[in-house]
Amino acid sequence: MNEKTLYLECYSGISGDMTVAALLDLGADQKVLRDGLNSLNVDGYKIKISQKDKSGLIACDFDVILEKDEEYALSANSDNLNLTIQSQEHLHVKLGFHENRNLYDINAIIDNSNISEEAKKTAKKIFYIDAVAEAKAHGKPLDKVYFHELGAIDSIVDIVSAAICLDNLGIKEVVITELHDGNGHIKCRGGKLPVPVPAVVNIVADYNIPLHITNINGELVTPTGAAIAAAIRTKDKLPKEFKIVKSGLGAGKREYEQPSILRAMIIEELL
Repeated sequence: MNEKTLYLECYSGISGDMTVAALLDLGADQKVLRDGLNSLNVDGYKIKISQKDKSGLIACDFDVILEKDEEYALSANSDNLNLTIQSQEHLHVKLGFHENRNLYDINAIIDNSNISEEAKKTAKKIFYIDAVAEAKAHGKPLDKVYFHELGAIDSIVDIVSAAICLDNLGIKEVVITELHDGNGHIKCRGGKLPVPVPAVVNIVADYNIPLHITNINGELVTPTGAAIAAAIRTKDKLPKEFKIVKSGLGAGKREYEQPSILRAMIIEELL
């Protein structure tokens, strides 16, 4: 492994915010991240980067805080994008409840930003993987899939942030051996969904990612997390012997009987 290799240890699942937090804990530049997000020209949120105690372990926490004022009509359950074009060079995005947007609208937001070409490529790949999984789950063609939770501001920020941080760290190879998820059901817009949720099942099936079902009642792997894993994973096995150059911990928002953390490691194979 001559190039910088990242290992994501997904024993407690994976989500968008956990991934970003773990990469920040590895040393991704916060200013590069903030500048990249500002160039998206997306309003109605702010990010908070802090530390959390997770069962005695100090982990980085990445939080997308949605503004509550009426101008943006935001809430944690906002599920529609309202895209207005102010000029050919400038896209301005607000959240609303009256207009859905598809994959191509979100690609336009990314393409019109000032983030690196590699970060754009990664972000669009993540959105594509998730969109295909949702299309299959709902029995719709890709261009008829309108984003709900996926298109919400927090998901856009999570996905683009993960892409920016990966590029900033210079990651070339990513090892993900398996994903651990919970069981039971979770509530969503349409009612209750089984865990693993259908989009996650579709992603791991399409990209041959081993899935381990734990005895934890709840969702450990989100569709965004699974899409990130599928998009950036280049290897499915760790080298026989390696050294850990650096490690980072990303905190999850949910509390389970085991700490909700994503551990990330920069590793080098021992030859």
